[in-house]
Amino acid sequence: MGELDETSSVAYQPADKSKIRKLWMIALILAIVTAIEFVLATVLPRGPLLYFTFVALTIVKAFYIVAEFMHLKGEVKTLIWSILIPIIFVVWLIIALLAEGASIFELKF
Repeated sequence: MGELDETSSVAYQPADKSKIRKLWMIALILAIVTAIEFVLATVLPRGPLLYFTFVALTIVKAFYIVAEFMHLKGEVKTLIWSILIPIIFVVWLIIALLAEGASIFELKF
């Protein structure tokens, strides 16, 4: 019962050093962008400049995650645009809702 099945063969594949190096490079880029966000959060005062910077840096991180880990970097442009255009509209919706929500404080009762 405790014997190994000799008929199955598992072949060891040596590590692909170029893929491992690429993953470490992407992890380093994401870590650097996160560190920049952290430093800016502690240095800059709260306001539109800081929020815009956070959104821009988050988009950079999202690009690397989607392009590399979801393998969309080599896909056809139609697929990329079918993902990008709805995201643009969602970002526009969030900005519009924030602008309208901020205007409630300007109302006088």
